[in-house]
Amino acid sequence: MNFVIWIIQGLVALGFVYSGWLKAIQYEKAKESWGWVKDVSKGFVVFIGLAELVGALGVILPEALNIAPVLTPIAATGLAVVVFLGALFHIKRKEYRDIGMNIVFLALAVFVAVSRF
Repeated sequence: MNFVIWIIQGLVALGFVYSGWLKAIQYEKAKESWGWVKDVSKGFVVFIGLAELVGALGVILPEALNIAPVLTPIAATGLAVVVFLGALFHIKRKEYRDIGMNIVFLALAVFVAVSRF
């Protein structure tokens, strides 16, 4: 089971590194990829991206290095909150096709959080 949890942690980390990198580092590319980025401030988009990048590190490093491994489920919970709020944002904007990925990553992040607590 530990192997399965690690695979899911890796998927969560990869997904949030990709998403966070676009938002925090490649803002213009994020603006082209996601319509909602044009409607919120650049600072807010970058903040979300940085939170996702830090969360992605937090899902992997504490557990892998056995340094404060309690931070891994906390990071996973934080990422789940970010994705949940993103889903609510898309619902409010009636962007229903964008919610699918939110649901997938919400489920994966919650799985990691529950499995590692």
